[in-house]
Amino acid sequence: MVWPTAASRWLAQHPRFHLHFTPTSAWWLNLVERWFRELTDKRIRRGVFTSVPELIATINEFITINNEHPKPFVWTASVEKILAKISRCKAILETLQQFGTRMAPEFRV
Repeated sequence: MVWPTAASRWLAQHPRFHLHFTPTSAWWLNLVERWFRELTDKRIRRGVFTSVPELIATINEFITINNEHPKPFVWTASVEKILAKISRCKAILETLQQFGTRMAPEFRV
């Protein structure tokens, strides 16, 4: 993939940033990320683990409980809300592209 010169320069100047492209067929990764967020929020974040085996045991316990009492993921956003958010993001992106040459160099796309 060929990147615009400004983006290539910015990426070269900021080596800690890496682009990762997710294929459109990988929508299920969002569910995986959500599951790991649940694990982190409910079992790991406030826990104190004195060893790796203790952490592994806690994760396995969470998996067991989660599998015994599964709850389906329910999408709560309406189509209208999603489309409105996409419109806002698109407007911001178009504005940035339109005025990109007047922005500070580190924010140019």
